Amino acid sequence: MDHRTLLVTLTGDDRPGVTSALFERVSRVGATVLDVEQVVVRGLLTLAVLLSADEHEEELRRAVHEVAHDLGMSVAMRSGHGDNRRRRTGRAAVVLLAAPLTATHMSAVAACLAAHGANIDRIRRLSRFPVTTVELDVSGADLSVLRRELARVASEQRVDIAVAPAGLARRGRRLVVLDVDSTLIQDEVIELLARHTGREALVAEVTERAMRGEVDFAESLHQRVAALAGLPASIFDTVREEITLTPGARTLLRTLQRLGFSIGLVSGGFAEVIEHVAAELGIDYLRANRLEVVDGVLTGKVLGDIVDRAGKAQALRDFAELEGLPLSRTVAVGDGANDLDMLEAAGLGVAFNAKPLVRAHAHTSVNVPYLDSVLFLLGISREEVEEADEADPSFGPTSLLTTPG
Repeated sequence: MDHRTLLVTLTGDDRPGVTSALFERVSRVGATVLDVEQVVVRGLLTLAVLLSADEHEEELRRAVHEVAHDLGMSVAMRSGHGDNRRRRTGRAAVVLLAAPLTATHMSAVAACLAAHGANIDRIRRLSRFPVTTVELDVSGADLSVLRRELARVASEQRVDIAVAPAGLARRGRRLVVLDVDSTLIQDEVIELLARHTGREALVAEVTERAMRGEVDFAESLHQRVAALAGLPASIFDTVREEITLTPGARTLLRTLQRLGFSIGLVSGGFAEVIEHVAAELGIDYLRANRLEVVDGVLTGKVLGDIVDRAGKAQALRDFAELEGLPLSRTVAVGDGANDLDMLEAAGLGVAFNAKPLVRAHAHTSVNVPYLDSVLFLLGISREEVEEADEADPSFGPTSLLTTPG
């Protein structure tokens, strides 16, 4: 039977007792609650309740008007049939991130969604500082089409946009794999090493070309490592002390660990330095290159297979297999051309302050200097992170690594 319903929307100043007053009054009529949603923005409350009406509609309307009058709130009511529920298909989470987030950004995204027949069902704010992030709960979406079209909007409007499957796909355990140089840390380890040879400028120039994809990574690595020949192995201890974590790195890792996520590091840099970082931060997996040392001196050669573009993607697959997770449950974050295969293979590939080539091929980009912004792309709010930190401020490994955040 298609029951009559009444949609009630109360709006006014938020204060304790509004919700209880409404439900206490309509309970006297014997109404059944079919749906309810409440939101508070800057102290303004909006409470929407869908009630069964049938023969009690007029009595319900009088009861609701009395409550609204007593509370000094505005009320709107609309009659209907059934519970007005429609099956939501093509669900997606669309996250916008910018500093500042403008009305133009929102307009461009909303217009793109409408043009593709997608509906915005809910919007919530995930953060307001140091960047503003909002998440749109969307239905009627073709995920692959939206990713492509919203990537164009992101480029045109200079706003970061991530599109991910919603529903159960948004929840559960994940594997997060991070590039190290210029992602987890602010430095390029090979340049820190080269600084002690006087060849830093030469190495930095080759590194930049490799990250832009202008030169083969393996070839560039051999060129750069050759410049390190003659350094004492003790240089590793010195360089470890010079590393600086990217702002927000510690918050990102701590929150992922709280959630039970597994974390991996992949690097075209060197295990002799990065293993120390991984151990201090409680990282689960690491794959990086190794340098040849003979009689306590670097020879300028790399040992074994090089962790290059293909090697990073293989590391992601290997880590996922060890965790028993499909690639759809993985997140990869990187900045250089040698991260591209890994970003494309992951369920969500995030280009972090990346070169244009990388941004063009990744699922989404983050162009603010805070690594914990990756949390917002996963639907985790700043408020949730801060509440968890306040409840257990001692959680996570103690690290001596230099970090501004």
